[in-house]
Amino acid sequence: LGWKFYDADDYHPLENKKKMAEGIPLNDEDRIPWLCALHDILRREDASRQDAILACSALKKMYRRVLISGASAIESNQPEQPGENPALKILFVHLDGPMDIIAGRLEKRRGHFMPPELLKSQFDTLEPPSAPENFITVSLEKSLPEIVLEIESAILQG
Repeated sequence: LGWKFYDADDYHPLENKKKMAEGIPLNDEDRIPWLCALHDILRREDASRQDAILACSALKKMYRRVLISGASAIESNQPEQPGENPALKILFVHLDGPMDIIAGRLEKRRGHFMPPELLKSQFDTLEPPSAPENFITVSLEKSLPEIVLEIESAILQG
């Protein structure tokens, strides 16, 4: 697509990386500042009319709201008022699959701060996207080319 790509893991503060490396799951207090920083990156790209892809474990509905609206999503569940920074238009791609497939992929990953032992805590935290969120669900049991094609098709269809 020629879009900029960001891996949210690259933006975790050192404290978060240390905590995960020690096998301690992150909590909302750990994640919210990180998500706000990611929102700022997406807002900057949007302001420069640059489309972007962000790989991010936005596990909860609230986390996805922070990516769309920034810190204001935490302070209020109310929609933004006219004249305020408009919410970003984001298509969330929920990569869905059984824990054993994801665990197998994590086991093959080298040099990452999050140990595979934290996977269960992520499943426990997960709130899959639902209406009215703007999302698609793609099965991780498909091949990588099939996954990419499904995501590209959804993006191109608007």
